[in-house]
Amino acid sequence: MSISITFLGGLGEIGRNCAALEIDGKIALIDVGLMFPEEDMLGVDLVFPDWSWLVDRKKDVSLVVLTHGHEDHMGALAYFLRDINVPVYGTELTLELASGRVEELGVGADFRTISQKKWTSHGPFKFMLIPVSHSVPEASAVAFDTPEGMVLHSGDFKLDPTPIDGRPTDLPAFASLGRRGVRLLLADSTNAEKEGFEPSESSVGQPIADIIRDATGRVIAACFSSHVHRVQQIADAGIAAGRKIAFFGRSMHRNTTIAGDLGILDLPEGSVVDIKDLGELPDHEQLLITTGSQGEPFAALSLMSQGRHKFVELDADDTVLISAKPIPGNETAVSKVISNLMRRGAKVVHGRNSHVHVSGHAAREELLTFLNLVRPKAFVPVHGEYRHLSAHADLARKMGVRQVDVLEDGDRVIVDGKRTLVERRAVPAGYVYLDGSAVGDVQNAVLRDRSHLADEGVVVVTVGIDHGTGEITYGPDLDSHGMMDAPTTVLNKAADAVRSAIDSHESGRTDHAELQKTVRQAAGKVIRAETARRPVIIPVIIEV
Repeated sequence: MSISITFLGGLGEIGRNCAALEIDGKIALIDVGLMFPEEDMLGVDLVFPDWSWLVDRKKDVSLVVLTHGHEDHMGALAYFLRDINVPVYGTELTLELASGRVEELGVGADFRTISQKKWTSHGPFKFMLIPVSHSVPEASAVAFDTPEGMVLHSGDFKLDPTPIDGRPTDLPAFASLGRRGVRLLLADSTNAEKEGFEPSESSVGQPIADIIRDATGRVIAACFSSHVHRVQQIADAGIAAGRKIAFFGRSMHRNTTIAGDLGILDLPEGSVVDIKDLGELPDHEQLLITTGSQGEPFAALSLMSQGRHKFVELDADDTVLISAKPIPGNETAVSKVISNLMRRGAKVVHGRNSHVHVSGHAAREELLTFLNLVRPKAFVPVHGEYRHLSAHADLARKMGVRQVDVLEDGDRVIVDGKRTLVERRAVPAGYVYLDGSAVGDVQNAVLRDRSHLADEGVVVVTVGIDHGTGEITYGPDLDSHGMMDAPTTVLNKAADAVRSAIDSHESGRTDHAELQKTVRQAAGKVIRAETARRPVIIPVIIEV
């Protein structure tokens, strides 16, 4: 009996991680993640995998397994469940983090908490979560025991020897699977180009503590709200320095509350106060832990950098600690926030000028160690841009893995006996955009139009036409937006050209579509000649 894994996202990009494992006609999804929009995706809020082919096979979809609680692995889950509502398996914290968006969307979900290192059965699927170290607690790899052998997905991981929670990547468990035999390995490729080992999460603790201890005024620390271990280290440093803590940002409040209730985040009673009460304390007793490490325009850190924050007005005694690395696509926004914070006089400490951040993804030597333990018969690198996948594939070949395939979104790998086959472009796997509240309504053509509007502007040409005779009764009246500062002269010339074109076009005067074409061509020709621009031209024909 052959099995297959179809990739809907995460291969060739950072985000949208989603793979579909099919056994005996039934399908299990490994993660349903989102991607944050790139700079050219104007107006887009989030980007999802394309699961349309699964909607067509809705009765065959059995379950979702989540490896961990990051948005790029579970952020699209709510919208998926709205289309295909199946049981969702994961650790307790992972499901709690995932439940926020699901509840917001009003979807009733069947969340099933499972323990790590215990086999779970559901239909033809038998799977087990295996502990790994990452930048969110309770991260997991997932192993599927299939009729064609073991299929192992690493999830996001690193080989941290001294994790904050004392819970390292379970190398003995992976070695045991390797001895048993792993038919196919799918593994995290994010840092495959980075030499050596990624430093331990605990290595940033002392530098953070030194910065907070030495700060003379307030400290504003920004990090991912899901990075509970980073939050813990920042909080511990603040408490040791005699500071009170306030959390700011909806996700920060929610995730720290969840982590506290589960006993994952440990904060002494009385150490956390409301942000209003924090402001009443002397500056050297204040520590604000907030969201906004990615330069989000309405996050607290961005508002502070613009002088628009409700509670915090920055001054020269303030220290801002950004303990996170920009997600690809956010570099410009983060750089702008840092510059604006410094412009307001604050001292800014971040990953490029101090050791206040480490990655949650394994570097080259860690990946080689992992490959050596697992020793798969076939390997497909996942999670990363194409260059990351290619670098990870090279490592696998050096380790003697016989079959290594670098795939892309939409591709499928089929395991059939001793054969491992690849089917290219097996399913649609393009970007699906969340724009406002609509999913999938915006296509690439719409984004091209938005880009065109942003680059060249728009000109609206309004003309009144007598329905019977085709004579011009009003206009042409031209109005431009975003084309140029003083467009009057150009628009007057374009109006004359439109009037002449309509007058000379006897046969098409009462044909609405023909009139629109005539107006668009006449106005466009003049504007291009005068300005070398190609604005979007919208003809408005009013029949009288």
